[in-house]
Amino acid sequence: QVHLVESGGGSVQAGGSLRLSCTASGYTYSSSLMGWFRQAPGKEREGVAIINTGSLSTYYAYSVKGRFTISLDNAKNTVYLQMNSLKPEDTAMYYCAARPSSKLIMLTTAEHYNYWGQGTQVTVSS
Repeated sequence: QVHLVESGGGSVQAGGSLRLSCTASGYTYSSSLMGWFRQAPGKEREGVAIINTGSLSTYYAYSVKGRFTISLDNAKNTVYLQMNSLKPEDTAMYYCAARPSSKLIMLTTAEHYNYWGQGTQVTVSS
């Protein structure tokens, strides 16, 4: 059974940084998509940053480009999201997600993902 466990959320002032971690267990696919989605109250879940573990290609939402960085530690089955220059509009519940995938694929919307973590709250105050 696949489990995704997130950590690293919290409260920070605007301009600050946080690093989220997502560790996968029971997940044995050699190539997959792993990434971060977020959902603010009253809004749809949106893809923030995704990495293809086979090709190492990445996707970033326009709103976070240049501020967020997704990275992968294959040995630890862990994906990280380094978030710098945080803004109040980054406030949301952040979810880790994963799905098997070929190296050629990048899927950026939530309905394509099979596995989800429980979420970790990020709150940015102005």
